[in-house]
Amino acid sequence: MPRVDVPVTSITRTGTAPAAEVNGDATNGHSLTNNGATWIAVRNSGTTVARVVSAEYANTVDGQTVPSKTWSIPTSSTRYIGPFPVRLFGTTLLLDVDHTELKLSAYTLPLVT
Repeated sequence: MPRVDVPVTSITRTGTAPAAEVNGDATNGHSLTNNGATWIAVRNSGTTVARVVSAEYANTVDGQTVPSKTWSIPTSSTRYIGPFPVRLFGTTLLLDVDHTELKLSAYTLPLVT
């Protein structure tokens, strides 16, 4: 099956409601649009074990795959992670979770000129 999409909510100067959470899918993983100003909120809804979320790097180094960047999310906690530079993670961010207890939401900041 394809990766589960995580909708990206734009933060505005007038205020933005919290984004809806997407349930973690440890089998298929997740993907979301990344513009380099994107960040994610990851909530561990479990109460017994820390859980892990990881982001895949978009490129290889000298032909070798770079191991994913990982973060441990403590029990009953939320972590805000990002931004994800496009040159490292690409325009489609690929995320993997180790359990459905992780809940994901994504945000982006407007590019200010």
